[in-house]
Amino acid sequence: MIADEGRRRTRRWLVPALLIVGWLAVGGVGGPFAGKLSGVAENDDAAFLPASAEATEVADLQKRFHDSGAVPAVVVAERSGGITPADQEFLESAADRIVGVPGVAGPVTPPVPAPDGAAAQFVVPVAADVNPGDVVPDVRAALADPPAGLTVLVTGPAGTIADLVEAFAGIDGLLLLVAGAVVALILVLVYRSPVLPVLVLTSAVFALGLASLVVYLLADHDVFALNGQSQGILFILVFGAATDYALLLVSRFREELRDTEDRYRAIRVAWRATLEPIAASAGTVILGLLCLLLSDLNSNRSLGPVAAIGIAAALLASTTFLPATLALTGRGAFWPFRPTLGSAHPEAGGLWGRIARAVGARPRVTWLAATALLLVGVAFVPQLKASGTAQSDVFLTPVDSVAGQEALARHFPAGAGSPTVIVADADRLDAVVAAARDVPGVSQVAPLPGPDGAPAEVDGLAQVEAVLAAPADSPEAMTTVQRLRDAVHAVPGADAKVGGRTAIQYDAQRISERDRAVIIPVVLVVIFAVLALLLRALVAPLLLIATVVLSFGATMGVSALVFNHVFHFPGADPAVPLFAFVFLVALGIDYNIFLMTRVREEATRSGTRAGTLRGLAVTGGVITSAGVVLAATFAALAVLPILFLAQIAFIVAFGVLLDTTVVRSLLVPALTIEVGRTVWWPSRLARGDDQRQCSPYHASRHSTTRAG
Repeated sequence: MIADEGRRRTRRWLVPALLIVGWLAVGGVGGPFAGKLSGVAENDDAAFLPASAEATEVADLQKRFHDSGAVPAVVVAERSGGITPADQEFLESAADRIVGVPGVAGPVTPPVPAPDGAAAQFVVPVAADVNPGDVVPDVRAALADPPAGLTVLVTGPAGTIADLVEAFAGIDGLLLLVAGAVVALILVLVYRSPVLPVLVLTSAVFALGLASLVVYLLADHDVFALNGQSQGILFILVFGAATDYALLLVSRFREELRDTEDRYRAIRVAWRATLEPIAASAGTVILGLLCLLLSDLNSNRSLGPVAAIGIAAALLASTTFLPATLALTGRGAFWPFRPTLGSAHPEAGGLWGRIARAVGARPRVTWLAATALLLVGVAFVPQLKASGTAQSDVFLTPVDSVAGQEALARHFPAGAGSPTVIVADADRLDAVVAAARDVPGVSQVAPLPGPDGAPAEVDGLAQVEAVLAAPADSPEAMTTVQRLRDAVHAVPGADAKVGGRTAIQYDAQRISERDRAVIIPVVLVVIFAVLALLLRALVAPLLLIATVVLSFGATMGVSALVFNHVFHFPGADPAVPLFAFVFLVALGIDYNIFLMTRVREEATRSGTRAGTLRGLAVTGGVITSAGVVLAATFAALAVLPILFLAQIAFIVAFGVLLDTTVVRSLLVPALTIEVGRTVWWPSRLARGDDQRQCSPYHASRHSTTRAG
């Protein structure tokens, strides 16, 4: 007997110790890969190309005409008083130097003066098999020290890619620093302990290391494409989710420590009680994110598995490493405010106990008022401008590629640096050229010449370049591309297709609109299925989804007001509402899962009304803390000077706070009380006695809530 007891005691600390050692090994191997992700990230057009679109077809056909597939960088020089002979000499010598820059493919075109004489430009071809972010800085260095008064900038597709690479440079260290600092501060304020934040942050760091290792290997083997946006969102999701799951476990562990002296028993009860909601929450987010695989955009499709891997790693670390550390540290994790055996449960008698009593006193008034408040936000949704923005508006800080594009627009046909490409049957070349020239907004049209000066012909196809009057990344240029496609498609027998930089952006925006119509309904169906299985009911999932969708609408309405009148953003990409929906609905359902699983647990003992109030009281603090943590970590994305990420940061941060403070705290519990036990239909809870009382133990433990 003594030997058996000894072995049992040994297993109680040995298993947690082995788990911790295992995670230390994972952290040691995977940790460095968080800093290596930038090495396999792609931020060029290929990372965002629509998989099946006319622009993609043209890009493939262009390779027949250009073996190199070079990406153009456009050098533009500008002087207000006019280009001088010294300026021209400097540009010509710089062009000769640039030819020797590693990564430059082939000859550099001679400088071409602008019609007004105040500018000149030339094109530098960057090899397709190198990252423009590695080449353009050397090109810019070769253009340093121009004559006084001459402004020289590098723009074009290669210049834009290089500026994107620079914007995402250091993303790993910067986001980790900001997110880690925010999470640590919030945890210290919530638990007033210097120990617990270290354990939670260590768990999040290990989760990020595991996720980074898996994502790196898959991206390096071309299983999916990783870009800077996905990388940033991965870091934020892992930190936010790992902390959320940790807060739920830690809160239940502290609760159990007040009722049992044995810390191992306390962590076992807490782990079993929180495993189902944490796993359901993670599963809901993972399935919601994987719905992005239905997108036809590479950037959207790749985010799905990347972010899903991050959530899975956060789930694994939060349900293995963290419980192991809590088991070994016990009450010491909460030092200096350790929960003692038999001490009062502050959750039900504090702020959230009072909120629960207020909701219970007037549930109908509560849910009507909360709904009215959310509908006010929904009313402003039509003000959201999500039809797309110019690529130059992507950056929130001044960059050379944007300034260079503006200089080109002042002195040349604005689309000269990125002509629109038409590929058509060579026998119908003249008719295609004539049709393109008649399109409003097209400045110049010319066939691509071959070595002999005649139009090049490959496999019976010819290529035409159309220079647009508007900047290549502008909404006006995309309207011209649409008209151009209508015109050349109408040429009989030409089988003409229109591509190029503007067409890629146009197709991406149209496909984003299609993705919203396809993916959003699928996400709702998936989340409903998960909730139905978790809550063993059909009415409750419908109620929860309706409240979260209402919250999403209110968030987008408020965001529209803030974007238009506070930040003065030029608009938003069509993908912004889709990403916002996936994140907010999946993450918003998270908090409802945390609440309603506890409500269901309590309802089996004391009925739906008392169970709802008890569930709200005991989970209010932890869920609100989790919401604040996730909102703060997503807000950290705003440190990156990219319009898309800044908008996602605000939308998710505001939406999560709205979910935790209004939807989960007021609307959902009030509606649950109003609907009554029918909310659990068709499970047995819907047929039970909603007025049954607690057991003596349960009554004494929960007396504060029952009194409410």
